[in-house]
Amino acid sequence: MKKNLLTIIALVVMTSSLLAQKIEKESPKGFDQVRTGIPNGKVESLEYNSKTVGTTRKVTVYTPPSFSKNKKYPVLYLLHGIGGDEKEWLNGGSPQVILDNLYSEGKIEPMIVVMPNGRAMKDDSATGNIMAPDKVQAFATFEKDLLNDLIPFIEKKYPTLKDREHRAIAGLSMGGGQSLNFGLGNLDKFAWIGGFSSAPNTKMPQELVPNPEEAKKKLKLLWISCGDNDGLIYNSKRTHDYLFKNDVPHIYYIEPGVHDFKVWKNGLYMFSQFLFKPVDPSSFAKYTILGTPAETNIRNAKYPQILPDNRVVFKVKAPEAVKVQIDLGKKYDMTKDGEGTWSVTTDVINKGFNYYSLLIDGVAVADPASETFYGMGRMASGIEIPNKEGDFYELKNVPHGDISTKKYFSKATNSWREMYVYTPPGYDKASEKYPVLYLLHGGGEDQRGWGAQGKANLILDNLIAENKAKPMVIAMLDGNMGNTGGIAGFNENALKAFENELKNGAIPFVENNFKVATDARNRALAGLSMGGLETLYAGIKNSDMFSSIGVFSSGWWANNTELSGPQYEFMKNNTAVINSNIKEFWISMGGKEDIAYENCKIMMSRFDEMGIKYKYSEYSGGHAWPVWRHDLYKYTQLLFK
Repeated sequence: MKKNLLTIIALVVMTSSLLAQKIEKESPKGFDQVRTGIPNGKVESLEYNSKTVGTTRKVTVYTPPSFSKNKKYPVLYLLHGIGGDEKEWLNGGSPQVILDNLYSEGKIEPMIVVMPNGRAMKDDSATGNIMAPDKVQAFATFEKDLLNDLIPFIEKKYPTLKDREHRAIAGLSMGGGQSLNFGLGNLDKFAWIGGFSSAPNTKMPQELVPNPEEAKKKLKLLWISCGDNDGLIYNSKRTHDYLFKNDVPHIYYIEPGVHDFKVWKNGLYMFSQFLFKPVDPSSFAKYTILGTPAETNIRNAKYPQILPDNRVVFKVKAPEAVKVQIDLGKKYDMTKDGEGTWSVTTDVINKGFNYYSLLIDGVAVADPASETFYGMGRMASGIEIPNKEGDFYELKNVPHGDISTKKYFSKATNSWREMYVYTPPGYDKASEKYPVLYLLHGGGEDQRGWGAQGKANLILDNLIAENKAKPMVIAMLDGNMGNTGGIAGFNENALKAFENELKNGAIPFVENNFKVATDARNRALAGLSMGGLETLYAGIKNSDMFSSIGVFSSGWWANNTELSGPQYEFMKNNTAVINSNIKEFWISMGGKEDIAYENCKIMMSRFDEMGIKYKYSEYSGGHAWPVWRHDLYKYTQLLFK
C-alpha cells in the first residue's frame, strides 16, 4: 500500500511538473490564419429590440463548430473600441479564425461569442466626431442596454447557460474599460472579466473593486493586458497595483506592442483559453511576456523590469565584456546575446528598496538605467520592489511637506557640513514652533539616506494627513565623522565626535534657523544600524536633552566589551535618571534575519538586568530599508504626545 501511495505521489508531482512546463505565454505564429480541414464556427448578424435606447440595435454573434441547439453554452461578450462597432472585431481581429483554430487544438471550451455595438444611442455609427460627449456617454449607457436588453435577447434566442459562472465579458480599449466597469460592477452577472489595453473610461480602482473580499470570492478570472509601448498602459497598471495591494487574484499581462490589433488578438487568444474551466490562481503571475519597468529606473529606461511575482529581469548592453553579473546580495550570472546585450531573470526579490550593482568583469558599477543612491560606501543602483504593505510610504494626494538641503558651518568640527531637513505641510505659514526629530542613517550611507532611500517625507506626510503623527521637523544628519565613512574604523572616539557635533553643531543650527521648540520635551533622536549606536551613545549620555530615543536594527557589539563596557557602566550608574528623562525608549529589529539581532538581544538582556525601561518592536525583513521605513512609521506615531 505504501509503495502504491508513493507511486501515486510521484505521478502527481510529475504531472504537475509537465503542466507547469506547458504554460503558454503568447500566441504562436499562424494562430490567426485560416486553416483548411478543420471545423468552422458560424458568424451571423442579428438585430434586437433595445428598450434602453428605444430602437432596434445590431449585434454580431459567433457560434462554435458543431453548434447544437440541444446543448447549452457559456457566453463571452466581446466589446470594441471607441472608433468601432459590432463589426470591428471581425474586421480587425478575426476572432472566428482564432477561436476555430483553438477549438481544433482542443484548447478552449465551446462558447458563444457576442459582439455588440457598445455605443448605446440611436445613431450608433462610428462616424463624425467619435469623441463627442453624447457618443462617449453612450458607452456608459451601454451597461443598461447590455444587462436589460442584450443578455435577455441572447439567452432567449440561443441555448445558453445563464449563471454568472458561464458568462464572461472582455473588450479592447474603450471596450476594455467597459468590460472592467460593467463586469466588476456586476459580479452577480459575470465571473470572467478581461480588459485589453483598457482606455481612460476605466473607473478608478477603488470604484471598480470597492470590496476586494467580495471580488476574491466571486471572480473566476480577472485579466488585464496591454502593450508595453501603449500610451494608455497607465490605466491598466493603476488597476493592477490596486489589485496587487489588496490581494485580488488576477493576471497582469504585458507584451511588446502598442495600441493595436496585434496586441488585442493575442489578448483574445490567451484569455479565451482560461474561460469556463478550472483555473489555478497560484499560476497567474507566470502569464506575462514582459514586466513593469521599476519606478527607480531613469526616465524611459525599460529595464530592469519587475514581473508580477516580484522576480526582476535585468538587461544591460556591454558588448566587450567577458563576464557580467547582477549583485543583489546574491550574485546572478547574466547571459549575452548576439548584439552584446546581457540579461538575467532573478529569483523573487525582497519587497521595498534594494541596493544592487552591476559587476562587469569583476568591477562593481552602477546600472546606467537606474537611479543611484549613496549606500555601501559608494554610489550604487537601487530598485524599488512592489510592497503590499507599503501604503504608508506611497505618494498620495495629501498636503506635502518639503525637504531642503542645508549647508552649515559647524563650530564643533570647524568645517562645513550638510543636513537634509524635512518641514511639515503648513510650516511656512505657521506661527507655532515645532518639535524636532534628529534622524541618523547607517554605515556606508549619509544624510541623503532617509530622504532618498527611506522616503521619510512621504511617511510623515501620510501620517500627519491621517492625524497619526504630530507635525514635526526632521533633521537628517550626516553621522560620518572624520574619515570613518561608516562602520570601518568606528570606535568611541567617533561616537564622541558625533556627540560633540550633535550638541554644538547640528542642534544649534536647527534651533537658530527653523521654527522649532528648544526644550527636551520637543526633541527626539533616532537612528538605524551605525546611527542606532550613535543614538545610544549621545542619547543616553545626554538624556536631559531628549524625551525619546529610537534605535533601529542596532545594539552594542557583544564581542567588543572595550566599547560596550563603559556604556553599560554609565547606564547602570544612571538608571533612574535615564528612565525619568527618556519617556519613549524604542528599540526595533528586522527579525532574526537582521544581522544586528543577536547583539540587540544581548543588549536588551543587559538593560533588563539594570532596570532600563524600553519598548521593543519587530518587523520581519532583515537589515534593510523596508524595515527601517516601517520603524520610522511606527516610531514617529509615539513622539511628542
